[in-house]
Amino acid sequence: MGYDVTFTLLSCLFFMGLVAFIAYRQTRGETDSAEGYFLAGRGLGAPIIAGSLLLTNLSAEQLIGLNGSAYGFNLSSMAWEVTAAVATVFMAFIFLPRYLAGAFTTLPEFLNQRFDDDVRRMTVILFMLGYGLVTIPSVLYSGSLAVMKLFTIPELLAIDDEWALPLTVVTIGATGALYAIFGGLKAVAVSDTLNGIGLLIMGLTVPLLGLALLGEGSVFSGLTTVVTSETHKLNAIGASNDPTPFATLFTGMVFANLFYWCANQYVIQRTLAARNLAEGQKGVLLSGFFKVLVPFLMMLPGVIAFHLYGSDLASIDLAYPQLVRDVLPSYAWGFFLAVLLGAVFSSFNSLLNSAATLFCLDVWEPMQGKVLTDAQRIQVAKRASIAIALFSFVVAPMLQFATEGLWQIIRIFTGFYNIPVIAIVVVGLFTRKVPAVAPKVVIVFHVITYGCLQFLFKEQIPLHFLHLYAILFIIEVAIMLVFGLWRPRTEAWIFHQQQALDLNPWGYGIPCAVTLLSCVLALYLLFSPVGLVGGLSHYFVPCLMIIALVNIGVWWYFFVSVSRKDQRSPSL
Repeated sequence: MGYDVTFTLLSCLFFMGLVAFIAYRQTRGETDSAEGYFLAGRGLGAPIIAGSLLLTNLSAEQLIGLNGSAYGFNLSSMAWEVTAAVATVFMAFIFLPRYLAGAFTTLPEFLNQRFDDDVRRMTVILFMLGYGLVTIPSVLYSGSLAVMKLFTIPELLAIDDEWALPLTVVTIGATGALYAIFGGLKAVAVSDTLNGIGLLIMGLTVPLLGLALLGEGSVFSGLTTVVTSETHKLNAIGASNDPTPFATLFTGMVFANLFYWCANQYVIQRTLAARNLAEGQKGVLLSGFFKVLVPFLMMLPGVIAFHLYGSDLASIDLAYPQLVRDVLPSYAWGFFLAVLLGAVFSSFNSLLNSAATLFCLDVWEPMQGKVLTDAQRIQVAKRASIAIALFSFVVAPMLQFATEGLWQIIRIFTGFYNIPVIAIVVVGLFTRKVPAVAPKVVIVFHVITYGCLQFLFKEQIPLHFLHLYAILFIIEVAIMLVFGLWRPRTEAWIFHQQQALDLNPWGYGIPCAVTLLSCVLALYLLFSPVGLVGGLSHYFVPCLMIIALVNIGVWWYFFVSVSRKDQRSPSL
């Protein structure tokens, strides 16, 4: 393997212990209240929010899967990461101000206020089934599989794969669960940020070392090879037979990203914990810039692997593990293992924390018919976390028997709840007369229709699942709007704004968002026939100049406007 097992394990334990110690110091005494446990005392700043969002979103399956997709196909799958930046803009300016104004702890809490308790209960059921049966076990399974592939655990421990997988699952899961169970959201967020720094370091190191290997010691020579030969590998404009067809960016992917970044409890929970709106907006937009870096950190290594190994690898999923083995020095393996485990821990413990929050605040407490004390809430959440973690330990290893089916299972079952939830949230936020019966009808309609189209009529109606997302979203919003006209609420819903924190927006939020969207556009120009694919065209530089001039103009306008506003403000 090229690394010393004892040194690797000891150095890994050192880095993990350092993260745990810092997380403990940052959260000591702050988890005694329910708000401290579930929302970090509503005191998270922008760097912690961005780091936690990054690590919650990125895990081992991206390291393996995205690089494998780049190795076997092209960069079309970068759409899942890069276009998420657009959704972060929607979150920062449309959804987050309303969530923070209502001082909500969970998304179902908002749906209860907007519609009724039955809508809250139905959405909680969708979330809990999706998290418990698919999302949590799949994160744990794919992360354990990545560790096994990279570090050949069966060989090191001299045991069969069938025993190595459950052992790895339990070890990783039990360690990750400690943050969520005993430290609450702030421990999760702080550890995520520290691990995020490590992920960025390793994410930059591996492709640079890979380029040096490809260029026989010269990073520039290796980069020249990548951008001048086999440039079809750099094409992000996916064809119909590519993993992510380009047309899907404008249909279902829009709504899939909106759900994930604007309505998925385990993602938005750290934004609900912002100390004020400005910090929340900064954190969300900063996470968008991190997403724009993903093609360079988690797909470029796959392209480098293609140039190094050709089509010789037995599986596209071996591209990143093989490259790491060949380029990473032995003394860095412990740090790499700590970063990899940190990425897995992040997604797992974030899901665990959010699932426990949903169960405690939206299932258990309403069932009791009374308001629980903070101590009771925390106790229930901890017990729920332990139960959910143990359940995931049982389910995760079973995913190995889903031949060619892990991604298919995730895709199918996520589709059962992501589209109806984002449709209901959008209608709930932006209408006043739609009654509670409308989202109930939509949930039942979606589960039945989506299930039939996925299992019964898939051959007869061969729609790409992302196009299906868009069609169902439009139909379901239309159903609710029809109910709003046919059987409107007797009294229009009134949004009751709370004064839990400062709701003044960030002054430079809009120019920052313009720059973020410009980065998305520039990336697609770079990785397209206009850019590197087939050689730079005559249109590439003028297009970049126009983008740059627009950004300079927008930033100058806002800089002058904010400066004048500050001058007019009275001094304190």
